[in-house]
Amino acid sequence: MTELRWNPTLREWVSTASHRQNRPLMPQDWCPFCPGSGRVPDNYNVYIFPNDFPAFSIPPEVPSIDGDEFYRVKPSVGKCDVVLYHPDHQTSLPELPMAHLTHLVRTWRKRFVELKATPGIHYVLIFENKGAAIGVTMPHPHGQIYAFPLIPPLVKKELDSARAHYRSYHRCLFCRILEKERQDGRRIVAENRAFTAFVPFYARWPYEVHIYSRRHLGALDQLTPSEEKALAEILKWLTLKYDHLFQMSFPYMMLMHQAPTRGRYPYYHFHIEFYPPLRSKKKLKYLASVETGGGTFLNDSLAEEKARELAATSPRTRREVA
Repeated sequence: MTELRWNPTLREWVSTASHRQNRPLMPQDWCPFCPGSGRVPDNYNVYIFPNDFPAFSIPPEVPSIDGDEFYRVKPSVGKCDVVLYHPDHQTSLPELPMAHLTHLVRTWRKRFVELKATPGIHYVLIFENKGAAIGVTMPHPHGQIYAFPLIPPLVKKELDSARAHYRSYHRCLFCRILEKERQDGRRIVAENRAFTAFVPFYARWPYEVHIYSRRHLGALDQLTPSEEKALAEILKWLTLKYDHLFQMSFPYMMLMHQAPTRGRYPYYHFHIEFYPPLRSKKKLKYLASVETGGGTFLNDSLAEEKARELAATSPRTRREVA
C-alpha cells in the first residue's frame, strides 16, 4: 500500500509505503542482483529495472484512507528504479573503470530524460546509499532513481533560496558559492575541467562533499559528452579518496540535485551532495534529537580540517601507485 499524507505542521507530504517492510535484508547466500539469479539478465553492463518495493507507482494504488481538507491524502504517482552499476557483486562505484563509469553517467542521463517526459512527474532524484551504516538492504553495487509527483522539501528550500538570491543579486546562488570556494581554496578536495568537489563552508557532516558543475546548468540532460566524462572522473576521484582515507569501503549517501522537470528554473544549478556517516574510522555521526527533532545539525569538526584530510588522500589505486 502506498499513498501520500499531508503534514500540516511542516506543510509537506509524507510518503506511506507499508509494503516496504517486506524488503529482504542483506541476504548472505544469494543476491537477486547477480547474474544467474533469475531476477536480472545473465549478461548485463549497467541495468535499470523497477524497484520491487516502490514508494511510487504508475498507475498509483488507491489510498487506504479517505482524506479531508485538513488531513489531505492523495495517490503516490511516480516511479522507483534500481540501477545496477555492474554484474560483479564485489565491486563498487570507485572501482569501476572510467569507460564503465562514463557509461553509468550516460545511463543516468538517458533515464532522467525518459522520466522527465513522463506525465505527472515533477522531480527526478538519482541517489545511492552505500554501506550497512547507511541501512543498505542489498550489498550489490547499485543506486536508485525516484521520480516524484512533487518537489522534495529540501530541494524546494534550495529553489526558494536560489530564486530569492537571483532576484536580489541577479546571479546564481550556487555559482557564487563555487566562486567563493575556489577563491578561498582551503575546502577544495578535487577539481577537473568541468567540476569542483569541496567540503562546503557550512558542512553538516564531517566528511560531506559537494560536487558543482563549473558551467551553469540545471540538470543531467544539459551535459556535453566531455562533461559526462569529467563527471565520471571526479566521481571516481572522490570515492577513491573516501575509500583510501581509512583504507575501507567508505559508506555514504549520494544525491544528485537537479532542476525540477516542470517549469523554468534558470537560477538553479546542477550539483551532487555526499553525506558520509563517519566521524572517524570507527565512529559514526548519529542524527539525534537536535538534528532530527530540531532540524539543526551539530558538526563536531571543521570543514577546513576535513577538506585537508581528503585533499591529501590520493585518488589513485594501488595498481596506479605501483
